[in-house]
Amino acid sequence: MKKIMMIFLTAFLAFPVYADDDPFDFNNFAIVDSGDVDVTSAGVMINDGAGTAGVGSFDIAGIMLGMPFEDVQTLFFKGGGLYSPREKNSIVYTIQKDWKYNLDYECRQQNIFVPAELEKCINTLARSRGLLYASELHLVRKSTGETITVYFTSNATDNQVWRVVYNNDVNELEGDAEKFENQRQKKILAFWQNVLDKYGAPNSGSDKWVSTSNAYDPMMTAYYGALDLTDNGRRATDEAKNINAARENFKAKPYAF
Repeated sequence: MKKIMMIFLTAFLAFPVYADDDPFDFNNFAIVDSGDVDVTSAGVMINDGAGTAGVGSFDIAGIMLGMPFEDVQTLFFKGGGLYSPREKNSIVYTIQKDWKYNLDYECRQQNIFVPAELEKCINTLARSRGLLYASELHLVRKSTGETITVYFTSNATDNQVWRVVYNNDVNELEGDAEKFENQRQKKILAFWQNVLDKYGAPNSGSDKWVSTSNAYDPMMTAYYGALDLTDNGRRATDEAKNINAARENFKAKPYAF
C-alpha cells in the first residue's frame, strides 16, 4: 500500500496542477482542517470474571468499525433506512494537516498568495492527489431526534470508519417537576435495557465494552443517551502514515551544492 501511494504521489508531483484547471465547486462542501489529534488513551481493566468482548463486530445502526466510506454512504444515501444525511454539510472533507502544509508551500512556489486563491489551489491539489477525504458523515433520525456522527481515516488507510458516536435525548428534561424526572428516569432505563439487550453486559467497569486491556484496540463506551464506538489504534496508524508520507514527499527546491 505504501509503495502504491508513493508511486501515485510521485507521478502527480511531477506535473503541477493549478486551481483554474479544476471545475470542482468546493463551495458546495464543508472542508475543515484536521486538528491535533490526541490518540493517547488510558489503559482499561477487564472486570473480574469477564472475558474480552467482540467490539470489532459491534455495530451502531449497521455501521461497524473498519467499514469503507463508500459502503456507509451507500447504506444511508441509497438504502432508505431509519437514518438520513443531515440537510446541510452531511459530509465533511478534510486534508490532513501535514499534507496541507506541504501543499501550501507548493502553491506559494507558483506565486499564489491571495488567501482565497491559495485555499483553492491547496484544495485542488489535494483532491487531484487523493489527499482530500471524507472525514465525517452526519446522520439524523428526524422522528426521534437521534443523531449519529461517523468518523473516517484518510485515504492512506483506505478511508475507513474509526469512530461512531450516537446520541439521543434521554438525558434531556422539559422541566424540574417530579413528573419530568420520572419520565427521564424511565427513558434512561429503557435506553440502557436496549443497550444491554444488543451488546450484553459491559466487561470493563459499568459502562465499557473492550476487546482487550489495550486502549488502542476497539472499545465502546455508553453514556446517558450516547454510545461511542472507537478504534484508537486505527486512528493512530492513519495519523502516523500521513505524517511520514508527507515528510517524505515534501516538494523542496532542488538544491545543488
